Amino acid sequence: MSGKALDVLIVEDEMLLAIELEYLVEEVGCHALGCAMSADEAVDLAARLRPDLALIDVHLSDGPTGIDVARRIHEDCGGTALFMTANVKRLPEDFAGACGVIGKPYSEHGVKTALAYLACCLTEGRAPGLPPVGLTLAPRYAQLWGLDQPLSKSA
Repeated sequence: MSGKALDVLIVEDEMLLAIELEYLVEEVGCHALGCAMSADEAVDLAARLRPDLALIDVHLSDGPTGIDVARRIHEDCGGTALFMTANVKRLPEDFAGACGVIGKPYSEHGVKTALAYLACCLTEGRAPGLPPVGLTLAPRYAQLWGLDQPLSKSA
């Protein structure tokens, strides 16, 4: 990954998963800002730390509040959210402003390739190609990052 390392907030109420995600974030060259286990904690941390990317589970310790967290981080903090959830079908059509989703269970390799891909998208403003297996982009972000048109011959 070139340029500035992305600052990543982890919003996950299962401590072992949060620790694993923190490790994977660091492994791919991003900076883990911290972990939140509830909606209020996540929004507070996002407002204070201004992450570039927030990895968000839909079902947190205070209920299925991850969708609201993603929307608030997107709208109030200007950050980009990525859902990491077993509840993919619960996501609204607009992905609550999130850039996409990785369904659980996920693999270490899948998370790392998705993070590297998204780091490129967020820093370059365009996709380096099609998303890796396991990452589903929200239609709005696919269009924003140039995937609604054929990839250029140089891609």
